[in-house]
Amino acid sequence: MAKPKVAFYWCASCGGCEEAIIDLNEDILKVAELVDIVFWPCAMDYKYQDVRNMKDGEITVAFINGAIRTDEQVEISRLLRQKSQIVVAFGACSHLGGIPGLANFWDRDTIFNSSYGSACPSVDNPENIIPQVISKVPEGELTLPKFHNTVKSLDQVVEVDYYLPGCSPAPYLTMKAIEKILSGDLPAKGTVLAPNKSLCDQCTRNDTKPEKLTIDKINRVSLVEVDPEKCFLAQGIICMGPVTRFGCSENDDGRCIKVNMPCRGCYGPPDGVKDTGAKMVAALASIMGLEDEENMKDNKISSLMDQIIDPAGTFYRFTLPVSMLRRKQGNDTEKREK
Repeated sequence: MAKPKVAFYWCASCGGCEEAIIDLNEDILKVAELVDIVFWPCAMDYKYQDVRNMKDGEITVAFINGAIRTDEQVEISRLLRQKSQIVVAFGACSHLGGIPGLANFWDRDTIFNSSYGSACPSVDNPENIIPQVISKVPEGELTLPKFHNTVKSLDQVVEVDYYLPGCSPAPYLTMKAIEKILSGDLPAKGTVLAPNKSLCDQCTRNDTKPEKLTIDKINRVSLVEVDPEKCFLAQGIICMGPVTRFGCSENDDGRCIKVNMPCRGCYGPPDGVKDTGAKMVAALASIMGLEDEENMKDNKISSLMDQIIDPAGTFYRFTLPVSMLRRKQGNDTEKREK
């Protein structure tokens, strides 16, 4: 009997999700026994034409990681969608847009001008040459994928069946997802394959929260001595645990919490949260004493908010492309791309 066919593909991401497959350790041998990996350009010598030659639906499941930034990524994501029975958005960038999605606070021209011109003294480009989609050389034409003005999540480009969250997905979740897909015992389409509860629900530091939590200062984790047993928010340190899905660790606290670092929000929100950033701002506002008229009168709230370094990057670090904000507005190129 033929083994199920599996594909892995890497779009706009750091490569950590590819490492997450390797992090299965000895379980990767179990995967190799159960499936036939038919496309994994990062690890094996496969060509796009190999996929084009397959029948529609011939691939059982395609795991696609990374946000969508270029024409090439759109093309191959659509090709894998056509050739696959199931498509899984693998990791935070594919699921939510991820850290590459923070580029949506700028536009293509600004990014190119910065990267190839004004970025730093080490850039030596006096003629202001920037990459072109088509460049003519004596041998003919060279082409590069078009760099889009807007970073998108995978489901803004193709239909996605399931989501495996995280930066990167925890190995135990990856293995569970593979086993579940191969068993055929699948949840409803659109399901995020991780527990549907917040990290705060599981956090062992919950017991240290006072009944009425109020903060009067925002602290940066790098500038204070952090109590390894006390709730981060109770220490004035922004932790995205209240609005982030649990699942980065199989038991107890999340991976970051275990090493005394606050949650950054890479697993995205539990079901029912439409905008992670807005939800976190509301949660933070609830412990800043906004109901206190004296605080409002003395402008203490404004002073407290000013202590948050890079609020957009903090509250939308992984979710900007799928948020209500989506991107910086008012760019003519963006309007043409919609």
